[in-house]
Amino acid sequence: MKTRLLTVSDISKIIDMADVLKAVETAFREYGLGQAEMPPKIYLDLRQYNGDFRAMPAFVENSAGLKWVSVYPDNPDKGLPTVMAMLILNDPKTGFPLAIMDATRITSFRTGAAGGVAAKYLARPDSNTLGLVGAGAQAKTQLLALLENFELSSIHVWSLRDDEIEGFKNNFKDLPIEKASLEEAAGCDIVCTTTPARGFIVKKEWIKPGAHINAIGADAPGKQELDPQILNEAKVVVDDIAQARHSGEINVAIKEGLFPVNDIYATLGEIVAGKKAGRVDDEITVFDSTGLAIQDIATARMLFEKAKQNNIGHDFDVVG
Repeated sequence: MKTRLLTVSDISKIIDMADVLKAVETAFREYGLGQAEMPPKIYLDLRQYNGDFRAMPAFVENSAGLKWVSVYPDNPDKGLPTVMAMLILNDPKTGFPLAIMDATRITSFRTGAAGGVAAKYLARPDSNTLGLVGAGAQAKTQLLALLENFELSSIHVWSLRDDEIEGFKNNFKDLPIEKASLEEAAGCDIVCTTTPARGFIVKKEWIKPGAHINAIGADAPGKQELDPQILNEAKVVVDDIAQARHSGEINVAIKEGLFPVNDIYATLGEIVAGKKAGRVDDEITVFDSTGLAIQDIATARMLFEKAKQNNIGHDFDVVG
């Protein structure tokens, strides 16, 4: 047997948000039904370099694998992505490594897809204004995912960097995108926060009734984007309770005694699986996304099958 190598160029040829959305929604459903296995992610924190590594194993959709991902916020100044990742996909029946693949684009797309799935179940169906707090790579895939299910009449983008906003607009020239203040971006029907903030930047009074928030940026201890009052008045849904407590949007509020763990309404998997209801009336909803290995492995399996069908990648010997 051969192991298939899929480079960033190979992944770029076959990755598509519609396909990733389907894979990620199925992964959340299986997780909600107890049909997936996922130990907590392991952090290797290298604060002396202002970065960290995360080991993320999972079994889902009859596939097993491990993603090794780094997060270095200062990398853009060095001409490198903030997030870089590699993934090994294995046959769960034998352990054989089916593929070794670049997972940087997988990480970006599956994170966007998680926000898309959350909005499908938690946002008002008639939502048509989107606020993006942050205009980096994650904001792009949040937008791509939301476009699959929502007709957006206006997209308000805030960033500390004007050049980042201009670059964002150039990537989506046919969409109604405009530079906005932080308050304007936070006042939309759907709000996606994708910054590395370590202190809340979105205030409660800016959030409109019935809004849905995808809180994406907080993915490590100490990170926080939302006023804790938002959490206290919202229906809070997490991707995984243990990870969210440790490193999600709720981690700071919990440590400061401002948000009880018992106030978490559900996991996204429980909602997708039909165990709990999604949106009800004009409540404010928050999805706290920390990023799950099941998303990566389900997406990787889908891409591996597409690569085989399209004869993309290079086969080589790993196991002798």
